[in-house]
Formats: sequence, C-alpha cells, structure tokens
Amino acid sequence: MPDGDRISEDAKWYVVHTYAGYEKKVADNIEKIKEAGALSDKIQEVRVLTTTVVEIKNSKEVEVERNLFPSYVFVKMEMSTDTWHGIQNLRGVISFVGVESKPRPLTDAEMRRFEVVKAEPRVELSFGTGDIVAVVGGALEGYEGVVESISHEKGSAKVLVNMFGRKTSVEIGFKDLASIADGN
Repeated sequence: MPDGDRISEDAKWYVVHTYAGYEKKVADNIEKIKEAGALSDKIQEVRVLTTTVVEIKNSKEVEVERNLFPSYVFVKMEMSTDTWHGIQNLRGVISFVGVESKPRPLTDAEMRRFEVVKAEPRVELSFGTGDIVAVVGGALEGYEGVVESISHEKGSAKVLVNMFGRKTSVEIGFKDLASIADGN
C-alpha cells in the first residue's frame, strides 16, 4: 500500500494483476470508478494490451483478438491511498505488481516497449515442426505428412509426405494444412 495520501505530481503507468479471464471486466470496472467522479482526476487511462492473430480453422483464416499479457491490466494514474484501495478492492483483482505490496510504476521506456502498434496480424497455427498434419486442399489433398519447417514469411510449411513409395518434402500453404491432433 502506498504511503499516506501523497499523490505523485504526474500520473504513472501501473500494472494490475487479475485473475485469468478478468482483464476486460477489471478494466471496465476501473473505467466505471473513473467515470463515477471520485477518482476521475487521478485515473487517466486504462488498457488491456491486445494483438490480432490469424487462426486457421477448417482451412479458413479467422482474425482473433488476443491479450498480449493475460491476467494484467495497465492503468495510468496518480497513486494514492484512494486509488490503491479503489482498484485493489475490485472483484477479479489480485494485486498491483510491485515489491512487498508496494506498487512499482513502469518507466516510460518499459511502457513504450509494451505498447502495440497495430500491424499485420500474425498467424497462429495449430501445428508445429514435427507434428503430423493432413493436407486438406490443393493438389495433395488427402495426404498426411510430418511438418519439417514453417515459414511465416511465405505462409507455408515444408511437409514430408509419402509419395511414389518414398518420402518427399513439399511446400504447402497454411490454409491447406490441418493438425491431425486437433481434428481441424
């Protein structure tokens, strides 16, 4: 807990540790506290840092929003006894990140590293190197093979398939592959 009611001159970024899956709810509740007026001058901004990933399901690309830091909410605020208690007592909050119950603010450099620039969504695959996959599209549909390597730049994987009585390495696009373990 912070010392007394001393308020820092400038708001700083703090990290709130939450139960898994409570990030959005905690962020929404902090916003409600802010809007209620009592702490509106002390809480400036609340963020759940996310990124967009592309999942391949049933040979289709689906964009999904994912938390970059599961179980964490970032709050820019002036630390005081009121703000500490107001946030610490919310349902889903475990604690502020810090040492010995004393919240530690992030430096500006740390926060800049955490901030996400919305760029090309990254592809998230249900298979990796060494996994067995089924070819579900293209000229080799119906074949199965072992993933030798993955190229996110090309959007494809090299797969070792049994063709013409021997193992052959072929490059196949992500959309045409499905993990056998997933049942995709």
